[in-house]
Amino acid sequence: MKAAARPAGGDPAESPPQGLPPAAHPRRPRHALPPGATDCHCHLYEDPQRHPLNGARSYTPAVATLRQYLAMCAAVGLERTVQVSASVYGFDNSVTLGAIAALGQQRARGVAGLPPDAPAAELERLHAAGIRGVRLSTSVKGYGGTDAIGAMAGRIRPFGWHLQVHVRGTQELAALEDQLLRTQVPLVFDHMGCVRGGEGVAHPGFQALLRILQRRDDCWAKISSWYRRSDSGGPDHADMRPLVQALVAARPERLLFGTNWPHPRLFDAARMPDDGALVDQFCDWVPDAAVRRRILVDNPSTLYFSN
Repeated sequence: MKAAARPAGGDPAESPPQGLPPAAHPRRPRHALPPGATDCHCHLYEDPQRHPLNGARSYTPAVATLRQYLAMCAAVGLERTVQVSASVYGFDNSVTLGAIAALGQQRARGVAGLPPDAPAAELERLHAAGIRGVRLSTSVKGYGGTDAIGAMAGRIRPFGWHLQVHVRGTQELAALEDQLLRTQVPLVFDHMGCVRGGEGVAHPGFQALLRILQRRDDCWAKISSWYRRSDSGGPDHADMRPLVQALVAARPERLLFGTNWPHPRLFDAARMPDDGALVDQFCDWVPDAAVRRRILVDNPSTLYFSN
């Protein structure tokens, strides 16, 4: 097996590129989401004077506040949230914890960035505050990469947390498949395993993701950020539809939905999606209302809100 990938690198002398703010007024979707619909992947970027950005980061975000996020959720029909602590904050999870505290744990939970040697007392504090997972990434600097899977799994197992795996490309999942099948904590795969639309369902990395979902009962994949992964482009993102449908056919009870608001690391305003349009696209691609409810409500309840 190939060596596990390490975090995204880059020249520390380069200035991180400046991201764009999200669309200010998303349109109301054609589809009404069910009560309890949950956004399982989103970020906040508060005032950098109060919440300094990590020096080693892959991008500089535009400010995107909890108030703005809640306005988007109200417009599109999302009622619960899973806040993913952004990589630009490194191991400082205060923005995420602040959002959970403001909304309450019946409405919000979180995923943290943590080093593998974080003290047990810190994990206990985060668990009490609503954190239910740790993110590792080879795509962005700030968290640590998939080489930390083994060490991190040992630390979080007593808390029942999951590892959230964010890779630069889906081919990494093929290289990691054996290890991921053996890892003794639940796994969550960001952005459909980060497959590109042009790679298609037959890509070895995407096939590895499908096998992991089918062979384990404690692994999950997020239907999110497909607009970024599409090679055919918007507004249809047609090359992503077969990938979503393959996941739904394989394991609908292990899928989650995420907006990826405020759509970080987009630098071309023409590519900034409308969140109402994304909700409609998801609903069009998953036409069965019972399956949509499972993905939007039941699955998040099991993974994030059951303890």
